[in-house]
Amino acid sequence: MSLQIEMEQAGDVAVLQCMGRMVNAEALGLVKDAVTCLSPLRVIVLDLSEVEMLDARGLGVLVSLHRWAYANDIQLKLVNPSRLVREVLEVTGLMSVLHVSSVKDIIEILCGSERVTENITRAVA
Repeated sequence: MSLQIEMEQAGDVAVLQCMGRMVNAEALGLVKDAVTCLSPLRVIVLDLSEVEMLDARGLGVLVSLHRWAYANDIQLKLVNPSRLVREVLEVTGLMSVLHVSSVKDIIEILCGSERVTENITRAVA
């Protein structure tokens, strides 16, 4: 399966649900463009629950997006990493570098936005 991204926005918070494989240049470019085109937002949430594969290039893109968000005063949160993604993040030591958040953390962030849509609740659940 190639990569697909669905986006929902509520006020200054956007949730991007990534589905598929984050492994080739085209897919990684899609993720990078989807995130960097969203500023100015307060929070961007990447839901990784349906990511089937993540390679070294995918990790590089996540780190690059983390740096970009920091430089632009945006919180980039990773949520619900699939088992494989969580294992890759743990093995590489990136769990402590990237902001991997719990669903509870994301709900608190969303409740602080201007309005919350029911589709966002589905995306982070």
